[in-house]
Amino acid sequence: MAIVVMKFGGTSVGSVERIRNAASRVIQEVENGHQVVVVVSAMGKTTDHLVELAEEVSSSPSKREMDMLLSTGEQVSMSLLAMALETRGYPAVSMTGWQAELQTEKVHRNARIVSIKGDKIRAKLDAGNIVVAAGFQGITEDGEITTLGRGGSDTTAVAIAAAIGAMRCDIYTDVDGVYTSDPRYVEGARKLQSIEYDEMLELANLGAGVLHPRAVEYAKNYKIPLTVRSSLSQEEGTVIEEEPTMESNLIVRGVAFESDVVRLTISYEKPFNGSLAKIFTTLAAHNIDVDIIVQSIVDGTTPTVSFTIKKEALSEAIQVLEERKQDLGFQVADFEVGLAKVSIVGSGMVSNPGVAAQMFDRLRQEDVPVKMVSTSEIKVSVVVPQQTMIATANALHDEFRLSELEIEV
Repeated sequence: MAIVVMKFGGTSVGSVERIRNAASRVIQEVENGHQVVVVVSAMGKTTDHLVELAEEVSSSPSKREMDMLLSTGEQVSMSLLAMALETRGYPAVSMTGWQAELQTEKVHRNARIVSIKGDKIRAKLDAGNIVVAAGFQGITEDGEITTLGRGGSDTTAVAIAAAIGAMRCDIYTDVDGVYTSDPRYVEGARKLQSIEYDEMLELANLGAGVLHPRAVEYAKNYKIPLTVRSSLSQEEGTVIEEEPTMESNLIVRGVAFESDVVRLTISYEKPFNGSLAKIFTTLAAHNIDVDIIVQSIVDGTTPTVSFTIKKEALSEAIQVLEERKQDLGFQVADFEVGLAKVSIVGSGMVSNPGVAAQMFDRLRQEDVPVKMVSTSEIKVSVVVPQQTMIATANALHDEFRLSELEIEV
């Protein structure tokens, strides 16, 4: 029998009623003749509630203890779903990340998966069970519990699918697919029938919250067919695949945006060989992700390097840089908050020159000041004042006529 991996997000298991609904979806797959592995997130706002509890107890809880605390959320979901399945006569067994042999690197709060053996999961499946696995969590080589960061259950699901040779992986959530932009904020946003792995990876990295970037990366590397669909309806979702079979006429396929971006600027008396390497090696050693980087070296002016980070990483980044200030050789580290990033994404941009020019012309018409720019073959990102983020996203969605997309069959 073919194996199907089904992942249910927090809203999809947010109540007893929704857990029963998820059980019904799982049973449908079993009745279709498949072996099923289910990966679950914590119920509803459980993770947020646990974080609030930790903050009440300690102003600076250790990352290790936070992992111990947060990993409990998924264990509640998996146990309840397994019970719901067994009550309806379908044998089920729940497994934590460590029971499923999901090994991670030795990093707390944002660990990456190193390996999944898959033997124990297969054994449970072959014994006639539905396996319900906890997402978001794993264990290090020396037995420390870790978590994978926000959205890590997506990554767990795709990684398990790759490890056990699943036929496909379905991501069930509270939306019915991947849209051209966030329909809550962008007028006329439309659901895509299909999208390339690379395009989805860019959108996920640029702020689209439907899928975790690492999950898309796994799916692309292991060629796992991935579908995003609603847990609350029977509508067809969006297929993430190598080459989309629908909407191939689109040059730009989506507009993504991300709030609370911080620009850090480091000034030097004079640049020296290796200064950039030292800065970014130091930040990487503390697992601080850096995004857009712009260096400016002009005769007669102070050399600078600017880069963007997430707002929650600002305090640690400043502390790390100041502690190494003499070694890193810079004068001043300054920062600007109240920024956002807005991006257009589409594989059609590779063969269609002038897309960036069209984007910047529309931003000029809208009077949007552009603070920084980053490009790749299939995306253009701009850093803009946060108060303009939604208006900018709407303007670009309109500029590239994404609400008027026509499906090619």
